[in-house]
Amino acid sequence: MTQTPAASPFTLYNPEGLYDPAPNAYSHLAAVAPGAEWLFVAGQGGEDARGQLSPVFADQAAQAIANLRTALQSRGADLHHIFKLTLLMVDHSEERLRLWVEQADLAWGCTMKPVCTLIPVPRLALDRMLIEIEAVAALRPRD
Repeated sequence: MTQTPAASPFTLYNPEGLYDPAPNAYSHLAAVAPGAEWLFVAGQGGEDARGQLSPVFADQAAQAIANLRTALQSRGADLHHIFKLTLLMVDHSEERLRLWVEQADLAWGCTMKPVCTLIPVPRLALDRMLIEIEAVAALRPRD
């Protein structure tokens, strides 16, 4: 399966011979076109603008996605410009993976999701922080 988001300088692929990663909210491969402007988004956690963290994992995941969206919008981009994610998850479990997939489906809809690596970690930068999402996005060059 191959998909290129509208007006995007990258293409996502799920090559034959690899299992279907869609149920876990990621793709296997991304190819970025030459000349694209790359945006590197530092790890975004589940803290709101006041620095508050919900104790609920799904709430933190939703807020981390909202924080990614805010960072990207500052450069005229949105979530569909992301082609690579790195998820850092405290106390990873199948349940937390399922909750992440629900949030990713809400954020990206039925399109192919960015390539992604999930890394279970014992803790993150802030006490009570349960998830951190680092992203790489690409924009078409500006004229």
